[in-house]
Amino acid sequence: MGLEVGMIVEGKVTGITKFGAFIDLEGGKTGMVHISEVAPTYVNDIKEFLKEGQSVKVKILGISDEGKISLSIKKALPQQQKKPSFNQNRNSSPRQPSRPGSYEWQPQKRSEPSSFEDMLSKFKQASDEKMSDLKRGASESRRSGYSRRGNSQK
Repeated sequence: MGLEVGMIVEGKVTGITKFGAFIDLEGGKTGMVHISEVAPTYVNDIKEFLKEGQSVKVKILGISDEGKISLSIKKALPQQQKKPSFNQNRNSSPRQPSRPGSYEWQPQKRSEPSSFEDMLSKFKQASDEKMSDLKRGASESRRSGYSRRGNSQK
């Protein structure tokens, strides 16, 4: 049986690089899984997910004219293990970020539509608060007595 795009097959990890992993497939063929196709989450170090000699299921993404086989482990996973796509998550309740500094998409909480004047007023208030904080910080640094010059003027 030959390999075709879209097939899910089993293979063995034979090599790991910074950018991906090489997988031995049936018939003596070798394909490569790019680091972005290893897991449904961000992969910084591929060795945290794969080990040489490990058996994995992969989906064939493409076969080039030169015979290079592009593979994906994350697309071979069962549907419930995959990360929800943007559209699937859109109507669900807002998620909390997985860790501090995480920038996952979160829908804004809105209780009622605001008029343009209300939005402008809120923007102006927030802007004024930020400007006063900046001015206060600048005046405090001038009062601290710290001089950038090495010599003092008398």
